[in-house]
Amino acid sequence: MIGAVRRNAELGLLVLGTMFVVGAYVLTTLPDDSPIPNTTGPFLAIIVGLPLLAHIAVRRFAPQADGMLLPLASLLNGLGYVFVVRIDEARADPDGLAGLQSIWMILGVAAFIATLVVVRDVRVLERYRYTAGLVGIVLLLLPLVPVLGRTINGSKIWVSIGPVNFQPGEFAKLALAVFFAGYLWEKRELLAINRAYGPFSLPDPKHLGPVLLAWGASLVVMVSERDLGSSLLFFTLFLVLIWVATERVSYLAVGVLLFAGGAVFAFNAFGHVQERVDTWFDPWGKDEGYQVVQAAFAMADGGVSGTGLALGSPTKIPVVESDMIFAAIGEELGLLGATAVLIGFLLMIGAGLRIAQQSARGFERLLAVGLTTLLGFQAFIIMAGVVRLLPLTGVTLPFISYGGSSLLANYVLLALLLRISHDTGQRQAERLVAQSVTEVVA
Repeated sequence: MIGAVRRNAELGLLVLGTMFVVGAYVLTTLPDDSPIPNTTGPFLAIIVGLPLLAHIAVRRFAPQADGMLLPLASLLNGLGYVFVVRIDEARADPDGLAGLQSIWMILGVAAFIATLVVVRDVRVLERYRYTAGLVGIVLLLLPLVPVLGRTINGSKIWVSIGPVNFQPGEFAKLALAVFFAGYLWEKRELLAINRAYGPFSLPDPKHLGPVLLAWGASLVVMVSERDLGSSLLFFTLFLVLIWVATERVSYLAVGVLLFAGGAVFAFNAFGHVQERVDTWFDPWGKDEGYQVVQAAFAMADGGVSGTGLALGSPTKIPVVESDMIFAAIGEELGLLGATAVLIGFLLMIGAGLRIAQQSARGFERLLAVGLTTLLGFQAFIIMAGVVRLLPLTGVTLPFISYGGSSLLANYVLLALLLRISHDTGQRQAERLVAQSVTEVVA
């Protein structure tokens, strides 16, 4: 009964979100006094068909899952697709990004459905935690392999295999979330042991190995791959999970100090880190700060209500379809539209944390917290970079930015959260049935 109510509510929210996205597409692409473009039919098939297909899969394979996550992800993905189409068509020489993004959306939903079908019990992943950890580290460091690694836009985070370019770090974060959740749940009692050092209570030095390992790996990513975003995301994931697993704030304090010390060292030792920080503080009049300055102009031009869809100039911002798509939204939808996007991510984070809180099993709870942390913190650091709250990083805005690797990984992340939610809801329903039978017999 509860599952049917959730699925019906999910379907209603999907319909509302789809109506908004279709309306935005109409305002963006249909010119005055002109025939309907040939691309309208395929667009409607993608925007309407993919969420419906994903909903049917959830109704079939995870009927007890949370009803908020899929509509929110679908709305954000649809809005991002509208802006990718708008940006691509506004260019004098379109790159075909709209067509490529539609393919990635189809593959993303396919990966979402495949994850729901294959992973029928999240606890199975706990058995492969060390394998997942090894896979995650290999993927994270794969761009450093001379033959495979590629440097694009200053960051060496890409891997090229034939004609295919992808960011292995997007999939590494999922593997590392599984490893951290499994390892920290297994070692939680040992890691929770603190020793008194005068007025301070700190973790036992012999148990600081995982923190030091995570710290070192994050520095390798930041220095070798010039990827501050992935480094910060990876280390934050570990700190949040070790804090939740041990309930010891001391790990947070030690971890933050280690990362701050490593960042100071990297700033003093490596020129590209200094350049990124200098651009953050003062982007004006510098070639490296041109992208940030143009984004600031665009968002200022948008004001509170925006210039209107298709009435801005987002193509003046370099790489606007990926790194800076939040600035394009801020320009054409204004502060109200940018705030709506922020609220959408906050609602997804709230739903993810609710799933974690309701889960009675430790590994599932930690994994749900880890996946939610990845989603929320990645959105935060790229939006903060656009508005200069943090240095600009190379990460993408989940579900919105152009990019296949990010879209595939985030749809898998979404499916894992829904699987955890379904398993928890299924156990709660079984307990209620058992309790009702007991009461009837009594």
